[in-house]
Amino acid sequence: MDEEKKDMEGVGLEIEGPGITIRPIVMPNLPKALTLEEKKFLLGVERGDTANVRRMLQLAHRKNHINMNCVDPLGRGALSLAIDGENLEMVELLVIMGVQTKDALLHAIDVGFVEAAELLLEHEELIHKEGQVLYESWQKVDWNTATFTPDITPLTLAAHRNNYEILKILLDRGATLPMPHDVKCGCDDCIRQSQEDSLRFSVSRLNEYRALASPSLIALSSNDPILTAFQLSWELRNLAFAEQESKSDYMELRRQCQQFAVDLLHQSRSSTELAIILNHDPESPPYEDGEHMKLARLELAINYKQKKFVAHPNIQQLLATIWYEGLPGFRRKPVMQKLMEISRVALFFPFYCMLYMIAPNTSNRKTYEETFHEISYSCIFIPFLSLNPNLGVTTS
Repeated sequence: MDEEKKDMEGVGLEIEGPGITIRPIVMPNLPKALTLEEKKFLLGVERGDTANVRRMLQLAHRKNHINMNCVDPLGRGALSLAIDGENLEMVELLVIMGVQTKDALLHAIDVGFVEAAELLLEHEELIHKEGQVLYESWQKVDWNTATFTPDITPLTLAAHRNNYEILKILLDRGATLPMPHDVKCGCDDCIRQSQEDSLRFSVSRLNEYRALASPSLIALSSNDPILTAFQLSWELRNLAFAEQESKSDYMELRRQCQQFAVDLLHQSRSSTELAIILNHDPESPPYEDGEHMKLARLELAINYKQKKFVAHPNIQQLLATIWYEGLPGFRRKPVMQKLMEISRVALFFPFYCMLYMIAPNTSNRKTYEETFHEISYSCIFIPFLSLNPNLGVTTS
């Protein structure tokens, strides 16, 4: 049976047992009881009483009779209360008067207070001394009582909230989000973190991928958002099978990436724009209107199993246009006219083949080619369909 050892002061807890290696747990210190003046100070901040708060802070600098960094029983400091109230003037006053920012930046990002987040970032840059390693205030908090875990950075949290404005501000200031190690990585760092706390290691990986799957982050940081969404979706699929405990979370992120690619496709407003998207190939010259469509991006979507992307109405409409290109207006004709058109093509098909073989460079070459291709594809598809009768009703 496991043994529990508690030190004399009651601030540490160590667990021992066969096969268990766990670091001592440091019990968090509860906030100290507030004095009457500190209660008035926090109440003034919460109510937005800027004049009284300024007076109390000035007096505190002279007499040091209150703790400017005090917190209420819920662990909320003055800056947190001002951010919750979206009082930018109060936030600016508290920062100027020297109240410790701690994890206020993360709190501002969490509630989506863009102006406060920008102000706190500017404050970090002002207090940073050139030549020293940048050590942000949010990294100095006691993680035993902090709201966010150590792996949550401002960029990670902004990506989790999918806040486009804050993400752009952070990226413009040089914030980066490193790629997670492979799930099968055996480097010293991964082994050490896994041995120290396997749960935290797994949650940290999930948080990193939740940030990478943010549509706003992909749109702001990727040169090819659709390709990035495809690749990330495929990687998340593999992770879902590798980490069965978090499979539902990874599959949800995969669906989010797939939906983002579909939403981007939905923004195409003309056949030309859609053709440019579907024929885009980084290794080939840009697609020009009127050229033969290779549909490289559509082929890539099929390889990455992007069913919603392939089945999008815009793509299906373009494919139908390509398919019936040699028979303009065919789908809008009455049934009898369609039957007559099919009969005519079937009757003259051998003649078209002979003409194409004899004179392949005539003006009607395109008509002959398209007729031949459509009938050939149909002849190939029908036997396969008969071999697998469930093919036509397979759900996505």
